[in-house]
Amino acid sequence: MTTEVRVPTLGESVTEATVATWFKKPGDAVAVDEMLCELETDKVTVEVPSPIAGTMGEIVAGEGETVGVDALLATIGAAGEATASAAKPAPAAAAAPSSDSVDVMVPTLGESVTEATVSTWFKAVGDTVAQDEMLCELETDKVSVEVPSPAAGVLAEITAPEGSTVDASAKLAVISASGTVIAAAPAVAITTSAPAGKDVEDAPSAKKAMAAAGVSRDQVTATGRDGRVMKDDVARAVASAAAPAPAAVAPRAAVSSDDAPREERVKMTRLRQTIARRLKESQNTAAMLTTYNEVDMTEVMALRNEYKDLFLKKHGVKLGFMSFFTKACVHALNEVPEVNAEIDGTDVVYKNFVHMGIAAGTPTGLVVPVIRDADGMSFAGIEKAIAEKGARARDGKLSMAEMQGGTFTISNGGVYGSLMSSPILNPPQSGILGMHKIQDRPMAINGEVVIRPMMYLALSYDHRIVDGKGAVTFLVRVKEALEDPRRLLMDL
Repeated sequence: MTTEVRVPTLGESVTEATVATWFKKPGDAVAVDEMLCELETDKVTVEVPSPIAGTMGEIVAGEGETVGVDALLATIGAAGEATASAAKPAPAAAAAPSSDSVDVMVPTLGESVTEATVSTWFKAVGDTVAQDEMLCELETDKVSVEVPSPAAGVLAEITAPEGSTVDASAKLAVISASGTVIAAAPAVAITTSAPAGKDVEDAPSAKKAMAAAGVSRDQVTATGRDGRVMKDDVARAVASAAAPAPAAVAPRAAVSSDDAPREERVKMTRLRQTIARRLKESQNTAAMLTTYNEVDMTEVMALRNEYKDLFLKKHGVKLGFMSFFTKACVHALNEVPEVNAEIDGTDVVYKNFVHMGIAAGTPTGLVVPVIRDADGMSFAGIEKAIAEKGARARDGKLSMAEMQGGTFTISNGGVYGSLMSSPILNPPQSGILGMHKIQDRPMAINGEVVIRPMMYLALSYDHRIVDGKGAVTFLVRVKEALEDPRRLLMDL
């Protein structure tokens, strides 16, 4: 009996992922819930567990392949069940694919994507290829897609040369397990020399691997066609910690500072593309407006200093400012529920709970993990949740579920030194609070000028659902709660 392993639900608005790593190979024994592979989306990394115990069967989607939701990744057979061969040896014909041939098809391109352009072939007709080795790269209007070899053998035929446009079900090439090259193979289609130097586009998976390992391109010896860096090249460079190869650094060393290029073109990562798209969609959709206020942080800072040691000793987590701001926002959202609501068509959906999004910067971009039911959590519970999700965000281990369903967001630009900003809404939410740097400023208190630790607050809101009165009231309630934290304990 064979069980299918399919792409799990990737989350709201995420329709595709890239197979990053297979932890198992065909024939390996697997236990139930043992991790089989890892998928990368434009937001997070998703691990795929085995649904049953048994033997790893066929891997349908190789590393580097882009797959849609519910796409078939692999099969699991009953324990001890033999794995079917990807290609069965048989005599090969001279001019047509034989029974030992395996077609290389266009992988799943994602929702609404119907065609792609063949940008680069990494292999030529007659080259020996290993299973899952990258054959070519496709470009769509959304992402670049790497196409792995479905079987080990020889690249017998290329049916879609560089520059050709293919639909979602097209055949790209043929792999021969016996090594037979098809006579009619259009080898000339891939002999066009690619530009050297920076114009050569490295494999996207290699770029990700270099960024994750902190390795520069000069430290990697490229083995791909036309000097392209492949994922395996990065792995070898990291494992050996070798010095840059002379061939790789010589052209750059020969360029003087006067001759150095004044520009460098780098393709945006999928995460950065998604961030850009969602932020622009937010501006195009919501009637966004920002209102400002300032808060005297004296009382919060005093309370924190008084109890931070006892808090850490009892709860095992530091008492920070975020729990105070989260509590203050929950208090204000109860009074101004439209800031915690969203628009769905012509309806307004009010939420009788608070799933608080806490924006966090990571090496690859901004993510917003969600603290669920924050309105029912203690200071300690909030601090523990923020610390745990912040660490998972920095490590790239957040699941899609952990970033879905937020009803309101807090963004702290103050950690980077920002004095004032206008945060952009996180759709479909109707409000986001921007925190900023705490700065000592002279303030008039009871007719006297005194120095106080002040912070500017910014509330960006969707004016389609939140009126100016509600927005200002919300921000004033947050200010009042922070300037007299005892109000939070008494729900005032």
